[in-house]
This record gives sequence, structure tokens and C-alpha cells, in this order.
Amino acid sequence: MFKTTKVGLVDGLVDGLAESQEQIIKLIAENPKVSKVEMAMKIGISSTAIDKNIAVLKKKGVIERVGSDRSRYWKILK
Repeated sequence: MFKTTKVGLVDGLVDGLAESQEQIIKLIAENPKVSKVEMAMKIGISSTAIDKNIAVLKKKGVIERVGSDRSRYWKILK
């Protein structure tokens, strides 16, 4: 489905995560600069739900936000 080298990494990460969290990680793998609003639209959940899922992923050490306000992007850590 995905054509990046991170795909194998992402596939291994999604085990044990909620479906929406899996989808968030896949969207980040496709586009590290994806916004929360874009994620909500593509996944079909509210921006509040995106915030809650991102908080869980950050707490688990799966993702982090990197960069300044203008150049921010998501980084997959594991």
C-alpha cells in the first residue's frame, strides 16, 4: 500500500494500537507535515479525537513533533 522505506517500520508499530492511531501513523509516514485537520478529515474523526490519539502516541514514545512553528513535522520514533 505504501511505497516508502518506513512502511515496514510502520507496519510493525501499529500492532497493539487503536485503529485510529494506526491510521494516524500511516498518514504521518505518507506525509510528515500532515496537519491535525487533514488527519481528522481523512480518518473521519473529530479533531478532538485526533488530539487524544496523538497524546497517546506521544506518551508511548511512538511519535513526536519536531521543528519550529513554520517548519514543523511529525517524526516516527520507533
